[in-house]
Formats: sequence, structure tokens, C-alpha cells
Amino acid sequence: MTGPRRLLAALALLGVLAPASARAEAPACGAPSDLLEAPVLPSVASGVGTGRLHILAVGSASITSPGVSGAEATWSARLRAIIDSRRPGLDIRVMVRGGRGQTAADQWATIEAALREGRPDLVIWQAGATEAVRGLPVDELEDTLTEGLRRLHARGIDVVVMDLQFSRFLRANADIEPYRRALRISAAAGEAALFPRYALMHAWADAGTVDLERTPRADRTRAVDRLNDCLAQAMADFLRSGSRAARR
Repeated sequence: MTGPRRLLAALALLGVLAPASARAEAPACGAPSDLLEAPVLPSVASGVGTGRLHILAVGSASITSPGVSGAEATWSARLRAIIDSRRPGLDIRVMVRGGRGQTAADQWATIEAALREGRPDLVIWQAGATEAVRGLPVDELEDTLTEGLRRLHARGIDVVVMDLQFSRFLRANADIEPYRRALRISAAAGEAALFPRYALMHAWADAGTVDLERTPRADRTRAVDRLNDCLAQAMADFLRSGSRAARR
């Protein structure tokens, strides 16, 4: 396996949540608090206020959390469990769509199809990884993402754009910064929140909290579960911040 496919396969193992016991630690696994401050998320706040919060998560390889120990350790399952533990009685649903190799254009088609099944309160959009790995045109990513975000905003749906994963391997084999910049620009233009996954994973790696690329193979599954839980905790804190900002 070579080229983009090798990159995608390696990145898939960097997927995204951890056993419930991890929640006893500092919020979001000790993540810098400033990274968890979200802009106003009115639809999330409204959903929580009415007792119903439906989330659509869309992305490429890491959306399915490859490498975890089981379905309950995926980041989407852990996010649902964490929110449920914080808000007992809330009708919380997390629908996951997408898969390996999907571009932003593919993901937008996936979102449109999901919208025909019902309106979510929040879309979490993991974009840009496939484009970065394959070296696809940055402007196409930016245009597709910005237009999709504007359409979702017009329908009153909150959107969180998820930054790329922190990966030394990816950074050494692809010029990722133009794609990260495109995510930031698109999120701002489309009035969406940007979840700083790259910065969070970098901080956790530096702190020794979880660093998949330096984890022995025998411990890899446990580390992937840990990373997924940390990301789910961080996302739950991020959403709570945006919801509180909306209520204020």
C-alpha cells in the first residue's frame, strides 16, 4: 500500500472516545480550557431546552473511529453517553454518516441525504482530511464547505467544523496547513464553530495523555479508546460552552 491510500490507512487509526472511568479525571483529559470555548450555538441550546438534541456527524475515515475496542468506544457513542450522563432525560441522538475517502463534496451529498430523513439540531462536519492526503485543490474544499455551511445556517442548524487530526506522519507527508486554513476560513464565512481537534491532540501528545504514534502496538486499541473518549469529552464541553453562550 503506497501513496494516498497508505496515508489514509495510517490516519484511520488516529480515529476519535474512552472507558467511562476516564471521566473521573479533569474535564476533557486536561485540555487547555481556552480551546473549549465555543461561539454561540443557538440550535443546540434550544434543543437542550426542549429536551431533544439530535446530532448528525459526517466525515471521512475517522468518523467511524477505526481501531476502537467496540461500538461503545467510538467517539460518537461516547459523546452521546457523556451528554446523557450530564442531562438525564434528554432525548439525545447521534447519527453517523460517511466513510474512508469521502471528500467535502461527497460529505455534502451525504448531509443532504440525511436531511431528507429529518432535521438535526447540530451537524458535526469532519472535513479536509481526504483533500489534504490526496493533495486535492484547496479552493474546491473551501468553496464546497462554505456553501454547505451557509445552507445549513439558513435552515437554523448549528454546525461544528472539526479540524484535522494532529499527526506527525501526516505532517511529514502532506502540506496540511493550507487545508487547515481553508477550514478556518470556511467556518468563519459560514457562521459555524471550529472544533480545534488538531490543537487538542497536539496538547495531549505533548502532555503524554495520549499519543497514538508513540504507543506500542500492543497498547494501541486502549490508546485509541482513550483518544476517542478525550475527544468526546472535549466536544461535550465545547457544545456546553456554545449552548451556555446562546442562553446568555
